[in-house]
Amino acid sequence: DSVEWEGRSLLKALIKKSALCGERVHILGCEVSEDEFREGFDASVNSRLIYHDVFRDPLNWSQSGEALPGGPLGALQAMCRRTDRGPVTIALDSLSWLLLHLPCPALCQALCALSQQHSRPGGSSPAEPMRVLGLLHEELHGPGPLGALSSLAQAEVILSGTMGQASAHILSRRPRQHPARQTQWFSILP
Repeated sequence: DSVEWEGRSLLKALIKKSALCGERVHILGCEVSEDEFREGFDASVNSRLIYHDVFRDPLNWSQSGEALPGGPLGALQAMCRRTDRGPVTIALDSLSWLLLHLPCPALCQALCALSQQHSRPGGSSPAEPMRVLGLLHEELHGPGPLGALSSLAQAEVILSGTMGQASAHILSRRPRQHPARQTQWFSILP
């Protein structure tokens, strides 16, 4: 997203869709409080959300014991070792916050590990599907981190627009195929 076109609404819509399809949804919340993030979801969606709070005390300064072990990177690594049965969605709110607090290579390695889970721990059977969603404020980052994250993505949605007209540029990548581009325009009502 950008300053002009926020993407959290789109992220929350995708989370809601995953939850309503019966998926467990893990949220690594970095930019807003858990209460603010859950706002607008009904009880059936909220019951499927597992919120990992980095927002409240990201660097464990309070030393209250409530911070995630290993910080945000530890939380991502723990999600790699998930034991949930069934399809799972992991939502990162936001990749920008993570990029500002973690080295880009470490974040990319963690994201790669999440997306390449092909077997359950201790077995050789295929893992249940896992989808990773991330909100990124592109104006905060240079071409290097943006390119690195882009190379990991199967799909990118870039929000933009002018004068009450918004657009979503969608770039999807499928293995062994050329990337497909699509632009959707829609009006913003006052």
